[in-house]
Amino acid sequence: MENTPRSGSESAPVSGSTSGSGGPTARRTEDEWREALTPEEYRVLREAGTERAYTGEYWDTHVEGSYQCRACGAELFTSREKFDSHCGWPSFWAPLAKDSVVYVHDRTLGMDRIEVRCATCDSHLGHVFEGEGYPTPTDQRYCINSISLRLVPSGD
Repeated sequence: MENTPRSGSESAPVSGSTSGSGGPTARRTEDEWREALTPEEYRVLREAGTERAYTGEYWDTHVEGSYQCRACGAELFTSREKFDSHCGWPSFWAPLAKDSVVYVHDRTLGMDRIEVRCATCDSHLGHVFEGEGYPTPTDQRYCINSISLRLVPSGD
């Protein structure tokens, strides 16, 4: 899959996974995404925005369940991998499956980071960081915008 830069982005593809067809399977025009999402969801999911820390719905949630992409409904993370990082956004130490997300080298805002996108619809989720010293099995922190997710509690 060729990861196209977002507006003003200097993103370049990083090794990662895509859907089986080699690209996103949930394709819509940007006008269709604007109609399907709220303005804030569109800003974060489609324009790679960031919600303010400690304001999102799931940063401090401990409900058991799975987290889906708010744009397309693909399952991305579970509560089993969620941990308290105290950074103000939901944090996970791994995605549900390696091929549920794709990674893009993000050099925007003068930083060098790895962006995490939904493999199904190519929506922006957040970023992944390594080596921060959290006591997790992967030493990774998937720092994900709450507005990019929808929690489906276990049993629903």
